[in-house]
Amino acid sequence: MRIFVLTILALISNIILVGQTSLTDYQIKLLDSIATKDVPENAPGIATAIIQDGEVIYEKYAGLADLSDSTRIKNSTRFNIASNGKQFTALAVLKLIDQNKLNLSDDVRKWIPDLYPDIKEKITVRNLLNHTSGVRDCYDLWSLQGYTWWKESFDNADVLQLMRKQSELNFKPGTEYLYSNTNYILLALIVEKVSNKTFVEYTNEMFEQLNMPNTSFECDASKIQGQIARAYFNFGTWTTYDWNWNVCGDGNIFSSLEDQIQWEKLIQGKGETTFDREIISKSQQVIEGSQFENYGYGLEFGEYKYMEYRFHEGATGAWKATVIRFPKRNISMLTLTNTGKAITSNQTRQMADVVFELGSEDSYFATKPSSIGEYVSEEEILGTYLTENDFAFTFVKKGDKVFLRRVGRSDVELEREANNIFRQKFDPDFKQEFTTNSQGDMQVTAYYINHAPYSLTKTSQVEEDYEFKMLNGEYFNPETNTTVSLNHLEGVNYQVTFREDYKTNGLLVSDNKMIVDFYSIEFLDGDLILNGDRIKLLRFKRR
Repeated sequence: MRIFVLTILALISNIILVGQTSLTDYQIKLLDSIATKDVPENAPGIATAIIQDGEVIYEKYAGLADLSDSTRIKNSTRFNIASNGKQFTALAVLKLIDQNKLNLSDDVRKWIPDLYPDIKEKITVRNLLNHTSGVRDCYDLWSLQGYTWWKESFDNADVLQLMRKQSELNFKPGTEYLYSNTNYILLALIVEKVSNKTFVEYTNEMFEQLNMPNTSFECDASKIQGQIARAYFNFGTWTTYDWNWNVCGDGNIFSSLEDQIQWEKLIQGKGETTFDREIISKSQQVIEGSQFENYGYGLEFGEYKYMEYRFHEGATGAWKATVIRFPKRNISMLTLTNTGKAITSNQTRQMADVVFELGSEDSYFATKPSSIGEYVSEEEILGTYLTENDFAFTFVKKGDKVFLRRVGRSDVELEREANNIFRQKFDPDFKQEFTTNSQGDMQVTAYYINHAPYSLTKTSQVEEDYEFKMLNGEYFNPETNTTVSLNHLEGVNYQVTFREDYKTNGLLVSDNKMIVDFYSIEFLDGDLILNGDRIKLLRFKRR
């Protein structure tokens, strides 16, 4: 009887498996539509695939690799997959750990001893891998200095020189998670120290073992080989650019869809390789001893519409790449593109919707308030609201109309929908619900059809007798050799100057906090503390 039951279960399992790997004509038609929707005729394009149990169940190529000679994208065409390369930097680290040449608990300064001499806490290899090191992002630091990074030809030595000037971290190592590309550049440098080979040499040997001949990190852009999908933006016409970026480890890796399919096969336990499969398997797991389980070996962990999945995004210039993996289904989805028009993160998840027959986003999170609350006047809602990360909404009145102001976007007009609910006049799906939180503070919750709702809390009003001009002056940060100048204009408004080519407006939102474009500034003991997306606690001393 037991054997009979097991046999029946095995047959059911096989039926389910066949059903999962067989796409209907209608599904294939939908997938083709998703793949080609941003690929007009004679334009750059896309390479995309779905792999399950080591078999390719969908594969599509569309568009041109190079507009100058009308070369079409094919399976061996190489794309810059950017940050998706972090999984291979992590794999190189894992290989050295397996050889007992490196340890997760090693301090980065064991291999690069002149970093952060005043930081007493260990900054471990584990911290670098899962972005809990507190090390600031080099790209954000360069941006603050006025560099447009992709116009430069910096290399890993330039990153190291920049980081040697840093005396502080974003936070104490191991206490927080904050994505920083510098972590993986430092890992690449450690791989070189430990292996006594260049990072490119070491990883090229690894790609040979993985049977991925058209994949390599590039620390010299002039040596990129193979058919390359040139990157194109479109601002009225297709425009390409020369690639001269030489930093690698965090990205700058060129690969083909054929090679990426091979990698997914190996992850799924299939495919041919001489690389240790146990190391490959470990690379897909949460890092041992980590308190933060949202990021592992160059891979993010989360849920998509209640389904457990692993994923990563890559973007550099007009190149974009996305990989998503559903381990319980043993299925992977890949999208590579060389067009600035395509959004691979959305397209790849739309493919998942088709394959798994998932509902629209509003089936999985609220897209509008569940009920109407007490009446809130327009005057009550005016002011600035912040998230914990200082993302800001500012509600202002112009004449008799209310507008929402956000950094980097045009003001949008709002209209009242109900007592405490407003909506964007020309996009009514974007709604703002005003309520009071448990501390008695006014908060606004934003709803939209393609993201989960999020809330911002209203900041305290600056008193009218506040001495606004006391903040005027120049502030200097030696870690970046940059100066910030403040000049009071009127009310809570300031002119903020970072450089001659970067003058902008600052909004004082409380007695000791100012919002300036994509930065927030705090004032502490006469110093100016600047926080950005991936750089925190940069201290500027008043001159």
